[in-house]
Amino acid sequence: MKLRMLITLAAASALLGLLFVGLGLNSRDLPSPLVGKPAPPFTLESLEDAERLLTEQDFIGEVTLVNVWATWCSTCRAEKPLLMELARGGIPIHAFNYRDERDAALRYLSVSDNPYRTIAYDPKGDAGIDWGVYATPETYVLDAEGVIRYKRIGPLTRQLLLDEVLPLIEQLRAETLRAEQHASEARRLAQS
Repeated sequence: MKLRMLITLAAASALLGLLFVGLGLNSRDLPSPLVGKPAPPFTLESLEDAERLLTEQDFIGEVTLVNVWATWCSTCRAEKPLLMELARGGIPIHAFNYRDERDAALRYLSVSDNPYRTIAYDPKGDAGIDWGVYATPETYVLDAEGVIRYKRIGPLTRQLLLDEVLPLIEQLRAETLRAEQHASEARRLAQS
């Protein structure tokens, strides 16, 4: 009887210890197993046109941001001015409207600016699950081939953009340009 009680006490202590350690972790710092892998496939309706289907291919072809947002998310609204600055600066931004109501999202975009080139409507969060979405907002950086190179859980900040996101975008754009130049040179040599 005493042994059983000691085992139960030890198991409960271990569980409480794990919970205590877990509470001290910052969810924004969780590594994503998707970084370095191709963007997960999806097929969703466009938020603005239910007749148009979007896939991950609509997000691929150039270095881009993918932002996960919802109208019910106050931090999504708070980060939107930064997204507008990025879009005006020539950075393409695609999005998932996540677990939201289409009418609410369309109303929100009609009375405020829209930084997104395309918005995939994900009312049930199905694509979000495949993309590893923990909460809104989340932002990904995709390279031109559609590989996820960065993931941020939580709102973007100006400092985060300056320290992490913009340098990565510039690096990826430079890599894409070099790859295009090498391919062009190879084609030219093959034709000679």
